[in-house]
Amino acid sequence: MPSVLSSISSLLLVVASCRQSVEAFSASSNRRQLVSHQICNSALFASRDDGNNSNEDDNSRPIQNNNSQINRREALRSALTGAALATSSTLITQPSTANALSLPNPFAPAYTQSNNGRYIPGKRCTAYLVDTTIPPSLIPYRASREAAILKNLGMGYGTSKAPFIEDDITLNNMMNKAVFGSISAVNNAVGGEGADLARNGENYQSFIFLGANFDYTFTAAAAGEEGGDAQLAVGLLEDICKPKERIGNTAIGLSFCPQGCQELLDQYVNGGSESALLEGLKGKGVDEQLTMTHLPILRFAQKKRFPLLALAPESQDLDTVRKGGLQSLDPEKRETYVADAQGFIALTQDPRFKLYTEKSLFKDFRPSSAAVASDEAAAKAEQGNYFAEKILVHEACATCISKWAASRPDALVVTIAPIPDVRFLGGINGRVPRISQFLNKDSLVDDEAVTTILLNPNAKETLSESKWLRLEIGTSPRNWAYQTKVADYLWFSSMPKVNMLPRMMNEQ
Repeated sequence: MPSVLSSISSLLLVVASCRQSVEAFSASSNRRQLVSHQICNSALFASRDDGNNSNEDDNSRPIQNNNSQINRREALRSALTGAALATSSTLITQPSTANALSLPNPFAPAYTQSNNGRYIPGKRCTAYLVDTTIPPSLIPYRASREAAILKNLGMGYGTSKAPFIEDDITLNNMMNKAVFGSISAVNNAVGGEGADLARNGENYQSFIFLGANFDYTFTAAAAGEEGGDAQLAVGLLEDICKPKERIGNTAIGLSFCPQGCQELLDQYVNGGSESALLEGLKGKGVDEQLTMTHLPILRFAQKKRFPLLALAPESQDLDTVRKGGLQSLDPEKRETYVADAQGFIALTQDPRFKLYTEKSLFKDFRPSSAAVASDEAAAKAEQGNYFAEKILVHEACATCISKWAASRPDALVVTIAPIPDVRFLGGINGRVPRISQFLNKDSLVDDEAVTTILLNPNAKETLSESKWLRLEIGTSPRNWAYQTKVADYLWFSSMPKVNMLPRMMNEQ
């Protein structure tokens, strides 16, 4: 505002000076006219004696009047030009006056103002399909679609691992694809009309893995609920277990419980007390805090009378492997945990599994001490034992799940596991199809029968070094053939931040 006032005052000064110059010029012109008038009168009287002189004086009078008018016009023009130049130079030297003048109009109606001056964050979905494109992309689902997706998972349709629409785009079929192809793809993605209805019967089972770290991330905390991951898991289980197919052949697997706790879980589901379960698990060496975070899920299973499956190897067996590798484990126990020994060994040579091991499994390895970290040979040996421990845990959990489901047609097992054990589809979830086919040669279980959902993941949990979630491993040209997405779905308790959602498509 001070710059505006200074510009206006300078403009007024210029106009005043121009006015004074015009008035001074007019006064001098009047004096010249008076002198000319006197000269003309004397010439007029003199013309009575000489006619030729009178004609010359008469002709000279209009010429003098015209000259005075021209001089006055030029003075006015020069004064106005000077004022305009002075004003423009002031505005040029003070560019801030243009911004200062563009102030909001306080008398403008409310509908013309953006949100009435208040910040309103955009609404974002809480469920996202990770589409198997190269690289993977996120397809948001509206809240009205979430229940239908979960219901169809509960009916055993699984999740397609093919891209959303796989056919090529040409000028001839572009519109046909945009209209009919999209409808078909959505139906297949969520198990609606047009989905593979042959996925049922004696030789078919389906599996769902809920990856949760129970670490109260941003989206879990923003929901305003204590134990956001557990509450979200129960909410998903409610919709998954609604179909009638889930009556009598649905189980919930717990990867944190050693297999020796199975009797305690059975007693609890059949009406046992919660305190007895907590005391029994504590006596078995289960982390008490971890048990408390799973309480909402345990209560849901007891309410629905769903069997609870203890999946993990015994803690003393894991200690043995951690110190001496798989070869140090008792052969009988090894056979209990590993049903498909040949497949278990062959998997370690698979290029896709090698990529998973390098890009995901070893990312969580930490040397036990600074001395080990400084000794390359010791660190490598400890990393090898860590690898043996993790693949034993994954194989034991997958074997236990597959054994329970193999004898039950259309069975469904929903497993709760940490995100590192199911991300990038190479942990427990990646082993289930192979083991199921080993237990039953006619099994129809394949990769699409297994669905992985990460609950409230953040960038760090997906091994991202930025704020964005990491959606895939295998981004170099030599690894494109083995590129693997992080999961089938990402599910949040509340709206995630927009700066953590990469490559997002239009919502469905």
